[in-house]
Amino acid sequence: MSRDGTVLAEHRSHEGMSEVAERGFEPVLESHLQILEAPHNLPVVICGMAGSRQGWVEAGYIDTPADLTMIGQNATIVADAARRIIIIPGLAARTLSAPDVMRGEETQLLGAHFEMPRANRHCMPGTHSKWVSMDGATVSGFETFMTGELFAAISTKTILVHSTGGSGEVDANDPAFLTGVRDGWTRPEKTTHHLFSIRAGHLLYNHGPDENRARLSGLLIGTELAGAGVRGGEQIGLVASGELQRLYHAALSECGVNARIIDADVAVRRGLMESWHQFSNTSGDRKQA
Repeated sequence: MSRDGTVLAEHRSHEGMSEVAERGFEPVLESHLQILEAPHNLPVVICGMAGSRQGWVEAGYIDTPADLTMIGQNATIVADAARRIIIIPGLAARTLSAPDVMRGEETQLLGAHFEMPRANRHCMPGTHSKWVSMDGATVSGFETFMTGELFAAISTKTILVHSTGGSGEVDANDPAFLTGVRDGWTRPEKTTHHLFSIRAGHLLYNHGPDENRARLSGLLIGTELAGAGVRGGEQIGLVASGELQRLYHAALSECGVNARIIDADVAVRRGLMESWHQFSNTSGDRKQA
């Protein structure tokens, strides 16, 4: 990116943490930068699992309430790297009853704040969805829901694999999806019963895999919305892209929520740039690994 945040070039890969760790974090990074023809003195800002305990360098956590305008100031410098590399810390909610952490989403939140500075809440769908309470630029609290991981596990590792076989995107306009959302939202205590009813519907009424996958997705997302305390008439920021953006926007609309879409890719790029500015403008000692 240029100094003003304009994207000059972009490259993506499907390399996971285990593969990157095996090859070495810096060699993998440099191989991608070479594809982008990035100059050797170009600094790099990293967020996400590279800063985890099992990552490149542990970047730690900032406790909530956390001021997003200061996360770049708490970045960790990667020592002995060929170029200047910093890793953004995650956020932690240290409550004994339900401790929680995020890593990577804090950078998206920083970018989302500039898109929707008066938002009181953000929904950030994913394998582990985050619901974040905001007070200006301060994260006052957040909760994580394992909705995406549960969908993958239930649809491939339980008896429902026989009813939801196959893959492909769920249609956000599918009546089975929207009915599932409403059932999960209005009666979350019945979710485990409704899950088995997918199996029964397949056996008794020949409901097909696409319909069953849509209902499963809707039930889990609706249950998440109930757990997050979603109320009709509420206005939130929806930080998402692609299929998840479509599914969650449809689900929130079904529950009467006014969700403003903030593109997740745009948000994370803005957050990375803002984090670098915060880091660069901070005087004094840097945290170095």
